[in-house]
Amino acid sequence: MQQADTDEEEDAPERQVEVVPGQQIDADEDLLDDYDVDEEEIQCLHSRVRDIPALRLERFPKLKKLCLRQNAISRIEGLPTTLTELDLYDNSIGHMDGIASLETLEMLDLSFNRIKHIKHLDQLGNTLKLLYLVQNKISRIEHLENLVHLTMLELGANKIREIEGLQRLKMLEELWLGKNKITSLAGGSLAGLPKLRLLSIQSNRLTSLEGIEEVAETLEELYVAQNGLTSLAPLSSLKKLQVLDISSNKLEHLTDIAHLKELRELWASNNLLTSFEEIERECKELPVLDTVYFEGNPMQRQNPTTYRNKVKLSVGPQIKQIDANILRA
Repeated sequence: MQQADTDEEEDAPERQVEVVPGQQIDADEDLLDDYDVDEEEIQCLHSRVRDIPALRLERFPKLKKLCLRQNAISRIEGLPTTLTELDLYDNSIGHMDGIASLETLEMLDLSFNRIKHIKHLDQLGNTLKLLYLVQNKISRIEHLENLVHLTMLELGANKIREIEGLQRLKMLEELWLGKNKITSLAGGSLAGLPKLRLLSIQSNRLTSLEGIEEVAETLEELYVAQNGLTSLAPLSSLKKLQVLDISSNKLEHLTDIAHLKELRELWASNNLLTSFEEIERECKELPVLDTVYFEGNPMQRQNPTTYRNKVKLSVGPQIKQIDANILRA
């Protein structure tokens, strides 16, 4: 790649190598020949790469960001130790060996692979901040105790049954656990997370929110849609909560909302709610609540013509959106 001679060239979008579906690649073809040796970021997408060493990445001594999404890589090897970001989303990787030497890595994405066990991350404790392991075959949260700088952990769509092994992640701000098999938040599973502001645990097997009080001082966003909740206690302890999604549960009554004075969005669609009086009791005094979703509840199905106006009167004048409908000022 030629060095840019103008500001316009310097601002040009990052080049990507992408193979047209069905196109054959010669075995000797080097996909990265067009990159300058001083390149700091390389993207090689959907190119049927099977072998990382064959890319000869040692040619790029300044390489910091490497994206090899949607290839056929089965082993992590041949990577430069200069990397700060590594994206191997949608490959065929079964093990996390080959990561330990990347001691400057800040972001690692191994989503949509075949990983069963979280391993080989101990050496990344001084740098790793973002870890994505979506849609693998992981059944336990383990071997994360050294990742003391981790701020975001994404483990959605795995086979996890229990929240564990997080107590030393003092910098963790976001925890994504949707589409697993988790049945409980209790037992101190969320204890020791003093900066957690977002918890997503949608599409699991929760029947209670017991244990959520462990993060009451910091939590701002809670996503627990598509579980089996019948009660919202002890939700009232989450004084900083701004976004709450309790859609598609088994809630017959709206409770424990009235003390959430910072709540801005309430998503409660597809439950068993029948009472506009409960909406008024819980929501009328919430000063910044401007978005609510109650569609799919009996109160909406049984009152199709008056439903929206009743919700507006129940919530108060600050409401700006009811379901997908933006209200006129």
